[in-house]
Amino acid sequence: MQDTQLIPTEVIEHRILIIRNRKVILDSELAIIYGVSTRRLNQQFRRNLERFPDDFAFLLTKEEYDSLMLQIATSKKGRGGRRKLPIVFTEHGALMAANVLNSKHAVRMSVYVVRAFIKLRETFATHKELAYQLAELERKYQTHDTQIKNIIEAIRKLMEPPTIPPKRPIGFHVGEPQVKYNAKIKTKQK
Repeated sequence: MQDTQLIPTEVIEHRILIIRNRKVILDSELAIIYGVSTRRLNQQFRRNLERFPDDFAFLLTKEEYDSLMLQIATSKKGRGGRRKLPIVFTEHGALMAANVLNSKHAVRMSVYVVRAFIKLRETFATHKELAYQLAELERKYQTHDTQIKNIIEAIRKLMEPPTIPPKRPIGFHVGEPQVKYNAKIKTKQK
């Protein structure tokens, strides 16, 4: 099927899908990578079922396959498309498939498949860490924002013109009733 050229890890990474919260690769994609027909890969899978527990490989349901067909735009049944539901392999299942195929090319390529799964796992771990750090920053700056708002409000209060109390008269004032001194002086002179 395929010559002995090696497929780069990046190409394999793009063929890995997430189904049932597991990272898997379709039997047809794995067959291309291992240089065998899909029929041969599935035949070896069925002959060695005891080597493939559910966490290594599983058959897709009709609903999962229909959803997948919409995403990857495969041809319709009867027009060169699949006639049976595909088998998907997890990282360990892909490695086991290389062992049951018993070809040198499949064994060599299984190393690249495992590396692609590992790289994808590391990428997901990095994304989780980034999401955690982003949540921490958001939480940190949320309290920071309220502090900034408080500072701005204080500055606005300082910018408002001060309320001026009413002016007091200048000078010394006694709390006694006012007496006209001139009036007293005039009465004494008569």
